[in-house]
Amino acid sequence: MPAHADIFKKDDGTKAIKQVLQLQNKYAEKHNLKGLLSLYSPDFVSDDGFKKDDYFKLIEDTWKSYTDISYNYEIKDIKITGETAQAQVYETALATATQIEDGLTIYGELKSYSNGIYTFKKVNNKWLISGEKLKDEKSFLKYGDTRFVEMDLKSPEKVKPGEYYTSTLTIEPPENTMFVASINRDKITYPQETSEDVFRKLPQDNILERMFYANKDGKNEYNVATIGMSKTEQIDENRIKLYMAGLAFIMTRVNVGEEDEQNQ
Repeated sequence: MPAHADIFKKDDGTKAIKQVLQLQNKYAEKHNLKGLLSLYSPDFVSDDGFKKDDYFKLIEDTWKSYTDISYNYEIKDIKITGETAQAQVYETALATATQIEDGLTIYGELKSYSNGIYTFKKVNNKWLISGEKLKDEKSFLKYGDTRFVEMDLKSPEKVKPGEYYTSTLTIEPPENTMFVASINRDKITYPQETSEDVFRKLPQDNILERMFYANKDGKNEYNVATIGMSKTEQIDENRIKLYMAGLAFIMTRVNVGEEDEQNQ
């Protein structure tokens, strides 16, 4: 029996659910997969359609890619209805990363933010996480000098299947810099399938837009902007050196579904 089982001896409602979320954050911080698994019901399904096994494969993949990732959370609200409950939670994640470009190691950082709802149900008188629904989610992965550049990717939080929508990338470029970027759309699946990047030079207004046609399958989507940053250096009166200064990725979530599904 897990060491935390004593907190479930008495059903104290909101307090018990807060303790589950506290343990969830503790186990995630320590990359304790066994402990984390014990907090989820066997029939767990995320809003993206991931069952428990695939959901935890994604977690393991994240831990392998970002070995020092740390998590934080803030509970916004808890509602209990009989044997089920919902908790609105704001979550953040931070990590460092490295990228090899032209034989050089470029250091970077990951920052992720999300607002979501965890659903709970009682299993053998214990509150377990039975589902997850993300209202919004955004991640910034910045390498090199892009860490010091203001940039953002904005997409609608929700759209209907088959509906057109626009994703907009904005950058505030420093002097003597040049940016190329692409914006792609991928359905959220496991394993993840990614689109091929088609880079464009940033327009004079430093805004890049792309229109997408939401899939008709009702699968949630990620919009991903890939940004390359170059710097110019004056060598002499006739020559200018152009070199790679950084790379960045911004990802936003677009929930796809009918209006009644989105408001549940």
